[in-house]
Amino acid sequence: MLCAALLVASPRPSIAKTADAPLRIAVIGDSLSAGYQLAAGDGFTDQLQVWLGKKGINATVLNAAVSGDTTSGGRARLDWALAETPDLVILELGANDMLRGIRPSVTGENLAAMIAALKRRQIPLLLAGMLAAPNLGRDYEAEFNAIYPRLAKQYGVPLYPFFLDGVALKPALQLADGMHPNAAGVAEIVRRIGPLVEQLIGAIMARRAKES
Repeated sequence: MLCAALLVASPRPSIAKTADAPLRIAVIGDSLSAGYQLAAGDGFTDQLQVWLGKKGINATVLNAAVSGDTTSGGRARLDWALAETPDLVILELGANDMLRGIRPSVTGENLAAMIAALKRRQIPLLLAGMLAAPNLGRDYEAEFNAIYPRLAKQYGVPLYPFFLDGVALKPALQLADGMHPNAAGVAEIVRRIGPLVEQLIGAIMARRAKES
């Protein structure tokens, strides 16, 4: 279903290339994907690029993540993040909104604006979701957690429900702050999200081959 959705999209200049041209993936996110306190090569973008390379995929994963960023910040810098005209965007934002207690309606509005902008530019994206901490209260938790599934359905975009799936609440996969993934934690995230990224890339490359 994801592949079909990408294939029916109108041609876009940045994808109308030869089938073997390097593919650019931009990760627009916060400290969870920026490589916070990690050595070079250990962050999400670096590990994802290596993972894709082992799958035989010629891709450059661009780190357009900023530690501490909220969805408001991501929305404000979206044009900068897209300066290199990526062929695919992984949108990973919202954790800092939740930690700061920002109203879920604001978070949803910002994410919706970014998704709509990417759709207008015909840039395929993968929405990476976040879950609220239970200590914020049941009402906040329910409203926040509903944001990502709702937007994925509304805009017809693929969703990875929880970016920290398999890592949250596991000290061995986290830094000492108990929030950010360590190198092993990032590897686990990549292992889990990688197949979905690979599937989306397959659809993009099939379209390239069709257009070439």
